[in-house]
Amino acid sequence: MTKTLSRTIRPSLPALAVAAALAATLVAAPARADLKVFACEPEWASLAKELGGDLVDVYAASTAMQDAHRIEARPSLVARMRSADLVVCTGAELEVGWLPVLLQSAGNTRVQPSTNGFLAAADFVTRLEVPTQLDRAAGDIHPGGNPHLHLDPHNIAKVAAALSARLAAVDAAHAAEYRARGDDFQQRWQAATTRWESAGAPLAGMRFVSFHKDLVYLAHWLKLVEVANIEPKPGLPPTAAHLAELVSKLGQSPQGERGADVITRNPFQDPKPAEWLAAQTHVPLVTLPFTVGGSVTATDLFKLYDETLSLLIGARH
Repeated sequence: MTKTLSRTIRPSLPALAVAAALAATLVAAPARADLKVFACEPEWASLAKELGGDLVDVYAASTAMQDAHRIEARPSLVARMRSADLVVCTGAELEVGWLPVLLQSAGNTRVQPSTNGFLAAADFVTRLEVPTQLDRAAGDIHPGGNPHLHLDPHNIAKVAAALSARLAAVDAAHAAEYRARGDDFQQRWQAATTRWESAGAPLAGMRFVSFHKDLVYLAHWLKLVEVANIEPKPGLPPTAAHLAELVSKLGQSPQGERGADVITRNPFQDPKPAEWLAAQTHVPLVTLPFTVGGSVTATDLFKLYDETLSLLIGARH
């Protein structure tokens, strides 16, 4: 009978050295908290990354190519909501058609409204266009005021302060790091805001047409004048009759002045009505990124503002 001999295989010295180095690296590497942040819109996902860095794992529920009013509460979003430690949304009923469904379906008690795990950006700013009375005949009017607040940098600074404090509260073990990152962001943001306001000063009084009532805060900040909307009422698609009225309104005066300096639209809005109106009135059309990811260059909040200002200034000339 053949006897099977067993032998002990000893690792070579080089292999032991590699293993020891790997172990030392793992021990020395800082632990990642991976606080899970569920952001309803891209702008808040970008802000959470600025304030949280490697301490947070950020998921954006929507993209710049989607209308945040009309997101589908699909199962993948429910799963993300179920595992979230912090939810950051705009609020002011922007997400009223889908966020309550996600919160209820996920059953995550950590992130329900009125808990530290839920933050609505609109709670920390002064809202514009708060209606004095509600009338559904006026279109998609938000009772809490216009929710499209992220295109005023002063609003971003206020929300950043609130979000930094909330991150520190939810993840107390890293509170000092969140505060440090928050202070650093505020300094960089204030410097950028000063630069943007200087560059945008000549835009004061610029007359513009927007597709939807979603540039109100941008107009308030830069002192622009909104003369019309392509939507006849908020949330209602443009009709031929309404577009014809806009052509008359924006036509040149006897003095040769146009009724608007620029027509604007966002990436997720139907381009055809804006393109038709621009062709009929000879008013330049500009597609603004609107939020982070709305163009190939608007990859974070700073670049979003850089490009928005650049496009408006270019249209003015």
